[in-house]
Amino acid sequence: MSVFNFQNKDVFYQLDDAGKNQTLVILNGIMMSHKSWETFMPALLKHVNVLRVDFLDQGASSKMDEPYTQTIQVKLLKALFDYLKLSNMTVMGISYGASVALQYAVNHQNDLNGLLLFNVTAKTNPWLRDIGRGWNEVAKTKNGEAYYHITIPYIYSPHFYQTNIQWMDNRKKLLVPLFSDADFLDAMIRLTNSAESHDVSNALPTIETRTLIVASEHDYLTPVDEQQAIHEHMPNSDLIILPTCGHASMYEKPGVFIQTILGFIAENGETYQL
Repeated sequence: MSVFNFQNKDVFYQLDDAGKNQTLVILNGIMMSHKSWETFMPALLKHVNVLRVDFLDQGASSKMDEPYTQTIQVKLLKALFDYLKLSNMTVMGISYGASVALQYAVNHQNDLNGLLLFNVTAKTNPWLRDIGRGWNEVAKTKNGEAYYHITIPYIYSPHFYQTNIQWMDNRKKLLVPLFSDADFLDAMIRLTNSAESHDVSNALPTIETRTLIVASEHDYLTPVDEQQAIHEHMPNSDLIILPTCGHASMYEKPGVFIQTILGFIAENGETYQL
């Protein structure tokens, strides 16, 4: 376990150096932590070094004691990358982490070799804002089971949820105790609020970093048209859409998820003559 001090807060990170030429940075979704990626690490480390980071208010990193915006997470990443002397890396984020990745690219794209954006929006629109506010109202009750039911089912596609109900029941047994922890719920309220001001819509054309945008056909939190709009405004981007898949694409389509990441890393920078 490695800890980086940022603005008098402890930031957990784990850098797995596999002796490869490229480094993949993984940025968590809002409810995730570095531990969420353990199942994917053996496959990734065959090809790249991997840096995992817990944002402030996430996982093993320090909890905040006042409101903030995602700007602080961007500053955290810049400070950590400079501390580790990392550059020319590929940054992959999903949902909350992809929003932070977009903001990082707007401000520091020269640090990046590539961007992988899963299930992301260019701004927190009224739809997503009000879903988050609904989560927070339930979080204030400190009822872990209620928080589970207001958040988790909508992250998955109906097809996956119904055909993997035993897996979902096991997830519920794992998550409800965590969601019943008052400190966790307070952190979730702050994290959710921090995303309300996310808006890089007007800056998208300035991002020249090679980017792959990944959407999911049945994503009800960040619908496909949000990723299509990003693709249309980012000059050096491609878009793929995962069929019969919801917002939690890494769990619904784990093989495709990993293949997409590794394929992008392997291909990025290659040129082809027809």
